[in-house]
Amino acid sequence: MKTKANSTDGQEDRKQTALRIPLFPGRPHHEVLILSQRTKENMGFLSTVCVFFFFLGVKVYCQYENYQWDEDYDEEPDDDYQPEFQMRQNVDYGVSFYQHPLGCASECFCPPNFPSSMYCDNRKLQTIPHIPAHIQQVYLQFNEIEAVTTDSFINATHLKEINLSHNKIKSRKIEHGVFAKLSNLVQLHLQHNNLEEFPFPLPKSLERLLLGYNEISRLQTNAMDGLINLTMLDLCYNHLDDPMLQEKNLAKMEKLMQLNLCNNKLESMPPGLPSSLMYLSLENNSISSIPENYFNELPKLHALRMSHNQLRDIPYNIFNLSNLIELNVGHNKLKQVFYIPRNLEHLYLENNEIENINITVMCPSVDPLYYHHLTYIRVDQNKLKEPISSYIFLCFPHIHSIYYGEQRSTNGQTIQLKTQVLGRLQDDADSEEHDDRHEGPEQEGTEENVDPHYYGSQEWQETI
Repeated sequence: MKTKANSTDGQEDRKQTALRIPLFPGRPHHEVLILSQRTKENMGFLSTVCVFFFFLGVKVYCQYENYQWDEDYDEEPDDDYQPEFQMRQNVDYGVSFYQHPLGCASECFCPPNFPSSMYCDNRKLQTIPHIPAHIQQVYLQFNEIEAVTTDSFINATHLKEINLSHNKIKSRKIEHGVFAKLSNLVQLHLQHNNLEEFPFPLPKSLERLLLGYNEISRLQTNAMDGLINLTMLDLCYNHLDDPMLQEKNLAKMEKLMQLNLCNNKLESMPPGLPSSLMYLSLENNSISSIPENYFNELPKLHALRMSHNQLRDIPYNIFNLSNLIELNVGHNKLKQVFYIPRNLEHLYLENNEIENINITVMCPSVDPLYYHHLTYIRVDQNKLKEPISSYIFLCFPHIHSIYYGEQRSTNGQTIQLKTQVLGRLQDDADSEEHDDRHEGPEQEGTEENVDPHYYGSQEWQETI
């Protein structure tokens, strides 16, 4: 038996064949290739290697037994894995991090993408929740809040914007100095409440203050002191009258650019406006006249809206402002037109008592080097009996829309003018030239019949 075994071993040595040992039946892709033995002397060594590879195959198989090749990048990360660089909330790395729920009031929502904002709007809140120290914007509009107390803002030292619009807040329910302590506050919304007086005191950092749709009828003498950075003030839809503004309180806001005083009880132009003003809204008051040199102190004025007043006779040269772009004096009682400044683009004269539009009054002379920029005119609901003279194109070469609408006759009936006059057709180049505000005449158009309500090729669009 021993001789037979040795003979068999010798035959296997001479055969240079490979022995394939399947580690796991049924899984042919997990097999280990083991080279055949060459000599009898290394039999023991190869046996050891065979055992080693056997256990290695077991380990490899166990590790990847459930691996799915189509989910290369969808594996859940190991919860125990800790990156070498760990984020800490107390250190500013220049990236946002998710705030723990404890950093947000339970009544509100603090989105992870905007960790410094807290949304508490439209939740039927009756009180202001506690505002965490890291919050910079808080939105509390459309609730039932009646009071503003210091307790809610005691830690909110980084607040930049507060929106308390559409609530039930009254002036006497605002704790004195609650806003003044917020030294970083830039924007404050208090419109659509029940305020009876201008809030005071306010922080010097404030830039935008919205107080529209309240019942403000009182203004303390020093209420606007310190508002040196305010650029926009909205006081529309209140009960402001002339005596409230006689102290020239508005002049203290030297950076003010937009002032909204529409829908109040003013009968005269507000005095002492700051020279920085660019937008002035005085619609829906009872103003009947404008002083001769009123706008001399407002050289930067871009837009003036005075519709729905009682204006009758105004100085011929009253609107001669080099930066004025929009002028709305519709719904008044004007009977004559006035001088049009060179840079004015939109003019609204609807619903007045004008019977004739004298282009010579609007444009006394024509300078080929400095043409006027007027593009739109609205003159409906006046008492015009004939269309505007075609001379208007010589003075205002950029004009492409005149809205006639319906005119009122002396017996109270409405009429439509027959506007068979020269119509201007602008090509794209002319439009681009106007948009860039290039100076110079436009190309003449062809003669055609135009819409009885319009004069020109582009429809008039009513501004808000």
